[in-house]
Amino acid sequence: MKEPHIKVIIPAFNEANSIGRVIADIPKHVNEVIVVSNNSTDKTIAIAESAGATVLEENQRGYGYACLKGLAYIKESLVKPDIIVFLDGDYSDYPEYLDAIVRPIIKCDVDLVIGARAKELREDGSMTTPQIFGNWLATRLMKLFFKSRFTDLGPFRAIKYETLLGLEMEDKTYGWTVEMQLKALKQRLAYTEVKVPYRNRIGVSKISGTLKGAIFAGVKILGWIFKYSFK
Repeated sequence: MKEPHIKVIIPAFNEANSIGRVIADIPKHVNEVIVVSNNSTDKTIAIAESAGATVLEENQRGYGYACLKGLAYIKESLVKPDIIVFLDGDYSDYPEYLDAIVRPIIKCDVDLVIGARAKELREDGSMTTPQIFGNWLATRLMKLFFKSRFTDLGPFRAIKYETLLGLEMEDKTYGWTVEMQLKALKQRLAYTEVKVPYRNRIGVSKISGTLKGAIFAGVKILGWIFKYSFK
């Protein structure tokens, strides 16, 4: 694949303090950066637009809702991408690692690449104890049921556009990442992980920052795993 067309989707809810920095650090050869404001009430939209991003609005709260909104926009675009990259808008990911994330797709024809938040590269406190345990449990269960090699459910990821369409994604909240990985396993897609650094986010997490969010995310993730283990 030569000079692939790459689009980035960034779900964002009240990320005014970080979204500009995220967009600025994305490699300039990316063809389009799409920020999906997930019912933001601050200046996220204005800052993202001024930084050069395409901004969409999805008023239905939920990570999956935002991702699906971005994907629906791309489906209607005249020029379709070769690769879709997802990353968070809170500046916890390192956007400049995008080239490392997409390289296995370009060089090795891999379908899906997960940015694995390796322990040795994580900033202290960047992942909460429930997050660390949840990732460990989810990936262990995927290994048990599907012989998976995944070590993380990291949000920073790249996938071939046509492959993503074939997954027929449906989760609208916290199960989006694990749904993608489970469907990739079920379809026997080629996948790999790339170790990436991870830092403390700017602001408070809407998921791991609250007990309710952490519990709901855990239930959704485990629900997807057990659903697919019996299919």
